[in-house]
Amino acid sequence: MEIAELGVVNDLDLVLLHQVFGEDRKELVAPKEVIPQEGDSGPVKICEPWCWPAGLNAAGRPRPDDVVTRFFRVLHLTMMPLQWVASATMSDGFPVDRVRADTPGVETVVHLNNAGSSLPPDVVVDTVIDHLRREASIGGYEARDEAGARIDAVYGSIARLINGRAEQVAIVENATRAWDMAVYGYPFQAGDRVLTGRTEYASNLIALRQLRDRHRLEIVLIEDDDAGQIDLDHLERELSAGAAMVALTHIATSGGLINPAAEVGRLCRAHGVFFVLDACQSIGQVPVDVEAIGCNVLTTTGRKFLRGPRGTGFLWVDGDALDRLTPPLLDLHAAEITDDGYRLVDGARRFENWERYFAGTLGLGAAVDYLLGLGIDATTGRTLALGRSLRAGLEAATGVTVHDKGVDKGAIVTFSMDGVPASEVKERLAAAGINTSVSSGLRARYDLGDRGLDLVIRASVHYYNTVEELEHFFGTIERIRNERS
Repeated sequence: MEIAELGVVNDLDLVLLHQVFGEDRKELVAPKEVIPQEGDSGPVKICEPWCWPAGLNAAGRPRPDDVVTRFFRVLHLTMMPLQWVASATMSDGFPVDRVRADTPGVETVVHLNNAGSSLPPDVVVDTVIDHLRREASIGGYEARDEAGARIDAVYGSIARLINGRAEQVAIVENATRAWDMAVYGYPFQAGDRVLTGRTEYASNLIALRQLRDRHRLEIVLIEDDDAGQIDLDHLERELSAGAAMVALTHIATSGGLINPAAEVGRLCRAHGVFFVLDACQSIGQVPVDVEAIGCNVLTTTGRKFLRGPRGTGFLWVDGDALDRLTPPLLDLHAAEITDDGYRLVDGARRFENWERYFAGTLGLGAAVDYLLGLGIDATTGRTLALGRSLRAGLEAATGVTVHDKGVDKGAIVTFSMDGVPASEVKERLAAAGINTSVSSGLRARYDLGDRGLDLVIRASVHYYNTVEELEHFFGTIERIRNERS
């Protein structure tokens, strides 16, 4: 169905519900009152109440009316912009059936742990396994030589995804190693100031503190603004006072916050400050353009929203970074030995090492190519729409507190339930076939930790998830609450 066919706003609710639950169920009860809600930019909001006759869902299975009412309210809390709602509820124009057919894991689990590690598509799994089998058949060195052109092509695919160049890309084993290879390679001087934000991941903070002790650096925490994202005014004041580096996490692991990376990049360029962007949760979730952002370094992993294999990641460095950074570790892949010294190889491959996970590299390339084939704008529209549905449903749920902050929010939602430990919620969801994770304040020390949040539940959607899966999730949350009350 085209978005234009959705009809006038008075009929919009029925059309959406019929699209979700089936045209054969036309006995839906209309709302008694339709009112706008504060902060809404969409055409209409539903207040109370929607009900499903006889307490049945589209498949004829019983379910509590309050769960149904909440789910219908969720649909309407996510109506901005309207075309994203259509994408999230009806998959209009997005090949969700094909994507799910490519992802056999969706047949066995509702996977809402994409911020941890997404379900890979068949092409990624097959690519990795095929190369391992080839190694077993003809030998590891020989399989690598045979796949040489395909391995080289992975660099070009990554470059196209982020609007960089192939020679600026290094493929490494994970995002942390990518970040370490860049930041430990920076020529710090005693007294240098490094600016970072409240969303910075614990591994990055540990490294910065080690570098602080080693080089007598000053680490400056940039506060959040009133909305919860990095305070650009505070950042500019600290940049004006002098800084060697800004290290920023683009999308928080501890919630939905999407930091304004391009604005940070603009300020860093204006002050001539080196900018390192941790895009671990960004790549595959939202479009990332290194030229538009203006970072000097970008790091990410393969296993999260990119849907690649575990044990893969990549580093991107611009020309200035290549000139300024010295890889902290070298081998005969990153450098060539000379009569009395060594010479770094050209380009970003100086940050790699010789012994690598070549099956994983090929799988990473397959994941990037799969995303490019779908189109990052299309996948982002669906992913973020589902994220808004997830967040709105939890915000509407009794006894649930959502902990996300920021102006722009993505597909990650952290929450807690009154009187129910986070670990128990995770276990109960898993028993219902739903994957989530528990986030610790120790892994987000300046964010969750400073807000006094020890453990929270983290749910994260991807474009292969569906509204029906969210409905199952909301129903399970409701059952957990009812059984504990």
